[in-house]
Amino acid sequence: MPYQHEVLRQRTRTFAIRVFKLCQSLQSDDPSRMIARQLLRSATSVAANYRAAGRARSKAEFISKMGVVVEEADETLFWIEFIVDTGILSAERMTALIQEANELLAIFAASQHTARQRNR
Repeated sequence: MPYQHEVLRQRTRTFAIRVFKLCQSLQSDDPSRMIARQLLRSATSVAANYRAAGRARSKAEFISKMGVVVEEADETLFWIEFIVDTGILSAERMTALIQEANELLAIFAASQHTARQRNR
């Protein structure tokens, strides 16, 4: 299990870096900057909170941190889809990022669910 945790820590960090670079490439008008700020905040929060979950002092704290990770991953996916839906960037350009966001969200939601079940 520690190996899987380290792999996911690296995936979330890499994901945040990819989002950071994407945000740098967006136009500099006010709406695009606002969207980039929201997207960057949620994507980096996924990485930071997953890291914090790995250092949780109790099962309850782990479950709570994973709840934040799931919420932030879902918000990140929302902003990526919003960028596509508004035509800021094409779906083709965003496909890999959408796939990674969906995979991370599924992994973290399942992890949170499993932790809740085991905590009962």
